[in-house]
Amino acid sequence: MYVPTKLFFTKGVGVHREKLTSFEMALRNANIACYNLVRVSSIYPPRCKIIGIKEGLKELQPGQIVHVVMSESATAEPNRLIAASVGVAIPKDPNTFGYLSEHHSYGETEKKAGDYAEDLAAEMLATVLGVEFNPDSAWDEKREQWKIADVITHTREVTQSAVGNKDGLWTTVIAAAVLLP
Repeated sequence: MYVPTKLFFTKGVGVHREKLTSFEMALRNANIACYNLVRVSSIYPPRCKIIGIKEGLKELQPGQIVHVVMSESATAEPNRLIAASVGVAIPKDPNTFGYLSEHHSYGETEKKAGDYAEDLAAEMLATVLGVEFNPDSAWDEKREQWKIADVITHTREVTQSAVGNKDGLWTTVIAAAVLLP
């Protein structure tokens, strides 16, 4: 049975006249282009440790199959704001799984997209843990409810934003959580 024990976050941006190549350039910028990436759903494994990208890359070999939770956004529209974000919510009980969330958007700042992804992951975890709240309440109100319930220990996000190339070249942004055995 394979359950990841570590993960790291990365992000990147790429620009090229071909959409696929701009995606490749974003993967290169994020330092994960040389792996066979397999997208998985959004579960943060129990007892998983978040490590830095340099430490994580040392554990991988080119060509290796690597599981990722990844968000991407692309545009060929000049000056269009795009963002890709991955959020995480980690439960207080280390033996319980948490959530990772992917969010990709147009017209949102990096901060707004990142906050949304983090909020989304925390909301998914809170609902699984039975915390009742108003989904329409503001993030700060929800965060206070989760603190009171004492079930979520930590949230964070990684976000990449960019403005579409002024000459109409494809611009792609990615954000990813890379899961390691």
